[in-house]
Amino acid sequence: MSVFNVLELIGGLCLFLFGMNVMGQALEKRAGSSLRNLLGKLTQNKAAGFFTGMGVTAVIQSSSAVTVMVVGFVNSGIMTLRQAINVIMGANVGTTVTAWILSLGGIESDNPIVMLLKPSSFTPILALIGIILYMFCKNGKKNDTGMILLGFATLMFGMDTMSGSVSGLKDIPEFAQLFVMFKNPILGVLTGALLTAVIQSSSASVGILQALTVTGQVSYGAAIPIIMGQNIGTCVTALLSSVGANKNAKRAALVHLSFNVIGTTVWLTVFCIVKAVLAPEMLNYPASLFGIAIAHSSFNILCTIILLPMTGLLEKISVCLVPDSKTKEKAAELDERLLGTPPIALERSKDMVAEMGRTSITALKSSLDILFDYNEAAADEIRQLENLTDHYEDIIGQYLVKLSSRSMSESGALEEIKLFKMIGDFERIADHSVNIIESAEELHKKKIVFSENARRELDVLISAVKDILNCTQEAFETDSAQKASAAEPLEQVIDDLKEKLRTRHILRLQNGECSIEAGFVLSDLLTNLERVSDHCSNIAVCIIEAAHNEFALHEGLRDIRGESADYFEEYKSNLNKYKI
Repeated sequence: MSVFNVLELIGGLCLFLFGMNVMGQALEKRAGSSLRNLLGKLTQNKAAGFFTGMGVTAVIQSSSAVTVMVVGFVNSGIMTLRQAINVIMGANVGTTVTAWILSLGGIESDNPIVMLLKPSSFTPILALIGIILYMFCKNGKKNDTGMILLGFATLMFGMDTMSGSVSGLKDIPEFAQLFVMFKNPILGVLTGALLTAVIQSSSASVGILQALTVTGQVSYGAAIPIIMGQNIGTCVTALLSSVGANKNAKRAALVHLSFNVIGTTVWLTVFCIVKAVLAPEMLNYPASLFGIAIAHSSFNILCTIILLPMTGLLEKISVCLVPDSKTKEKAAELDERLLGTPPIALERSKDMVAEMGRTSITALKSSLDILFDYNEAAADEIRQLENLTDHYEDIIGQYLVKLSSRSMSESGALEEIKLFKMIGDFERIADHSVNIIESAEELHKKKIVFSENARRELDVLISAVKDILNCTQEAFETDSAQKASAAEPLEQVIDDLKEKLRTRHILRLQNGECSIEAGFVLSDLLTNLERVSDHCSNIAVCIIEAAHNEFALHEGLRDIRGESADYFEEYKSNLNKYKI
């Protein structure tokens, strides 16, 4: 084997790993909504968790990525440890799909139809389609499909290059002797584990093993222990991702390791017994690409068969290895491990914005409830809620900035813009809650009393503001453009009410029915309530814009809303509802 063969091997390996990475990322991006739907089916049911893990891994072609994702879910409190165990087991089976795809390269036949199934026959066509979709189509989904095809073509080209570069090794006695050494099962397991730990992908290490089968020197007796070791090596990625995570997340990573170590120990023992007692001749046969795929799938399925009923035991082992501490741990709010899966990170961000919205709206409603019945303890609680919304704005904003650097679908990018715009409005609503309790404090300390008419009119305005807050919250949490459209006419009614209340207050001042001090407080309240409705309107318009996949409609919607029959009817209905 010359130095040029070595360079060809390195080049082929780089193309293989790059192609696998590109294809996996593009598949993940293309299937963003599908990933969310699959993860939404996670339950305590073992079968549901198992098939979810298997399905997601088959889609993104990486059990390591799925396991890291699971560690992030557990750390964020999205998933329980028991659910994680089932998903991890499914991921181990799902990762075998890659080996079956690569095994197509071993097809040999004189039949032209059969040879069309060989990747070298159809890969150039996929590459041509992929480059056309990627370079000439503006549609985001078509671009992603093009990247999937290009990634697959690069992967298969790298595989062929590796196979071609090592084919000459079959005539080198030293290479044959090397694989004689690997017939020692323990050495084979250690080698497989080390190789996979270095490249952090069991799919890739199985692909490298498949490429070496063209030499004819890799027997099944040597390959099977290496495959077992590869499953242990792939645990390194999850273990590294659990550093700095909470205890349950560390347990999830240890479950992955325990599952593979126990499975390998059991089946390696069986393998050694069969080899020593029965000495099947098949173990000396040269392995093929299909044979490696069969062995890889069989091992992972057998491990699952014996350990799926023992999820409780795996959970107990992980709890023993990482015992509970006396202080209760808090789940991470936004886990950076999820950034590796942008659709999931985006969904988690939306959940956090929803929590921020609930906090902000609760603070505002609470401030209105104590406006005329001031309570120091309630006021302190409202200030704490406002501080919490400030914290939410900081962490969500920083997280979305990091997420924006990741590759996302067009719909995902629009959703991120929507969340960016909304967190500022939710934070400002909470700020107005503090302004309102300051007005409540002034009323309480100075014993200022509004006239009966002023109090009655203000109660009508407060009811309208609470209504628009409820409408906005429901529109966001249900992502309903229809519900959001109801906020716009109500916001206009609140603007009208504010002007009417201000005018009537001036008239009462002229008639000596109201004090100047009460007027100052009322003016502040009217300003805050009107601005709260403006922020609700901003959020509602954002939801409507996102539904139209366009973020240049804000002013246009405000300009044409009076021309809409539905808007006008809703506006009239609200005018009748909130008469003063």
